Amino acid sequence: MRPMKTQMFARIALASAVVFLLHACATVAPTGPAALTGTWTNSMGTVWTMKADGTFDVDLNHDGKRDAWGKCTVEGNTVTIIGTGGVVPKGCAKTTGVYHFTRTKDTLHFTLVKDPCKLRVKNVTLDWKKK
Repeated sequence: MRPMKTQMFARIALASAVVFLLHACATVAPTGPAALTGTWTNSMGTVWTMKADGTFDVDLNHDGKRDAWGKCTVEGNTVTIIGTGGVVPKGCAKTTGVYHFTRTKDTLHFTLVKDPCKLRVKNVTLDWKKK
């Protein structure tokens, strides 16, 4: 009777571990708007806060004040970025940037699809870490 209890305990423990791991893997969406939501920072010190409603704020010099803001739309692993206010670098007024993105845990990486704004490309294509 003892070996039977041990086998049952082992099965329950294994099933619990599988359920826990599946839940842990499902907590970060790899694509879609949820994958971008949060506050991110890059090696230039830029802080980018992406909100669930499709808006964002950018703090370019990490002083706690928003320097630029806008809207974004996400379809799968493609994001379209449109600045709507704040600092507008030369050549960036009324432009739209399109990027593919990948998220791995707390790291976000963008790959350029098209964007005429060179400064935005330089900033966005750096790796981002979740704050």
